[in-house]
Amino acid sequence: MSLQGKHALVTGGSRGIGRAIAERLAHDGATVVLSYARDHAAAEDTVAGILAKGGKAIAVHAPFGDHGDAERLWQAYDKATGRAGVDIVVNNAGIGRSSDLSTLTETEFDEVFAVNVRAPLFVAQGAVSRLRDHGRVINISSGVSRIAMPEILAYGATKGALDNLTLNLAKLLGPRGITVNSVAPGIVDTDVNAGWLRGNKEAEQWAASASALGRIGQPDDIAAVVAFLAGEDGRWVSGRVVDATGGSML
Repeated sequence: MSLQGKHALVTGGSRGIGRAIAERLAHDGATVVLSYARDHAAAEDTVAGILAKGGKAIAVHAPFGDHGDAERLWQAYDKATGRAGVDIVVNNAGIGRSSDLSTLTETEFDEVFAVNVRAPLFVAQGAVSRLRDHGRVINISSGVSRIAMPEILAYGATKGALDNLTLNLAKLLGPRGITVNSVAPGIVDTDVNAGWLRGNKEAEQWAASASALGRIGQPDDIAAVVAFLAGEDGRWVSGRVVDATGGSML
């Protein structure tokens, strides 16, 4: 229970990778506050599952996209924890895809950047006064930040921006012993990818072949990397993009 006594915030923690991260951090001893945008039932199910295993978790409703959303999230966090401060911040909430250049609209561009870049930046801004020294900030990026995929270029651009935010936050917060890193998943079997991946043998075979390890990533694979960075063993890693693609597109 290496995170015993720690408080963690996981945005987008009700499903997929975010849920796996919330469950893993709670398993390791942290009290987890997970935010969700729409799916109240999934958030409550995640919390119930954590509590049933002896963990500590709270769900707060906190959608992203509008100005002031990050501030409202922190207000909800403070209310839920009694202003306990925070040790681990995981910026996981995000929009998982975008259109290609020919069909991308300015509205879609603004939306994906608002959720994937603006929200993590202002979540980090709110975290600064709440983070305890030697805390952790972990941003969930994507392997597409290093791989050209023009069919989702706006999404890829948001993850490149997020990685740059990681670099600057690491420099800014380092004097307090706070580490800041990005974790970059590849193709992971989540609801975001279900429409084109699950049940499609050709897609499943292609996705598995993209990885040097010959299989499709699972949410627990990403949660394990986050847990390492969140724990004491990750204390000397900061300002890095940790590739968690299973060796994809090598």
